[in-house]
Amino acid sequence: MHDETERVKAVTEVVAAVERSQRNESPEEFIRLFREDAVWTTAHGRRLYGRDAIAEFTRRVLPGAMGDTTVSYRVEDVRFIRPDVAAVKVIAQYYDAEGAELGAPNSPLYVMSEEDGR
Repeated sequence: MHDETERVKAVTEVVAAVERSQRNESPEEFIRLFREDAVWTTAHGRRLYGRDAIAEFTRRVLPGAMGDTTVSYRVEDVRFIRPDVAAVKVIAQYYDAEGAELGAPNSPLYVMSEEDGR
């Protein structure tokens, strides 16, 4: 995938999958997004090392976590460190059942790499 527009689109699709997995409380969809050696920092600052740790935590915490809330994820900026590695600034905002914002948005930085053509 060499065209930058296509690469940005692919990154945006991954962020959309994060949002969808959170909204649907779908641990398996979320876990599939990670490499074996991934590092994930939760919204509350807990660092998880490796897909196995991410999977254990996600399967335990995600089902039922959203309650009467929802979340949106928006790609704010994408910087390609190399053609196959991107630093992705994301804005995540939680909402209550009526659509009112819950607190300030989170602003994680994702580092994504292309693996096996995806």
